[in-house]
Amino acid sequence: MPSRGEVLREVMLETGITQSELSRVSGVRQPSISQYLSGRGHLSDDMLDRLLSCMGYRLEIVRRPVRQELDRSSKRSWELHRRLSIHLTPATLSEWRPIMLRNLQRLRESTRGQPHLRNLDQWQRLIQDGDLPSLRRVMTGLDTDSVEMREVSPMGGLLSQEERSEVLGLVS
Repeated sequence: MPSRGEVLREVMLETGITQSELSRVSGVRQPSISQYLSGRGHLSDDMLDRLLSCMGYRLEIVRRPVRQELDRSSKRSWELHRRLSIHLTPATLSEWRPIMLRNLQRLRESTRGQPHLRNLDQWQRLIQDGDLPSLRRVMTGLDTDSVEMREVSPMGGLLSQEERSEVLGLVS
């Protein structure tokens, strides 16, 4: 699948439009267009669609599920957090909060560097705010941010040993 920058370049070549012309038509600065084309600038789907429309095209996005490949450690962490998310309710969060906050404090004492310190701050906000949807997203997400958040998870000690063993038996 071509990158957004490659899609933009392909349509520009097909239509014969230059970066300067596209800049004048779209109102997007030429240096930004250059960065998009080189892959140095973040080109969102919305911006790509805007630029394509200036050349008589539109962006069509095809969605399909893709199995995420995780290394063994990340997969184990995901499985354990996924199981915990099944139990996550306002009541269990209230019950778990003191344990998670103690775990966060312990993690802060031994953790150095980014993104880990920032992730500990994020965990603290989510726990204190009682933000169940965001907690579930971090606990089950496969995006880089969620995987990194779980590397400094305050969820240790919340599953029974029996349930933990059952979950870890699922991971090969």
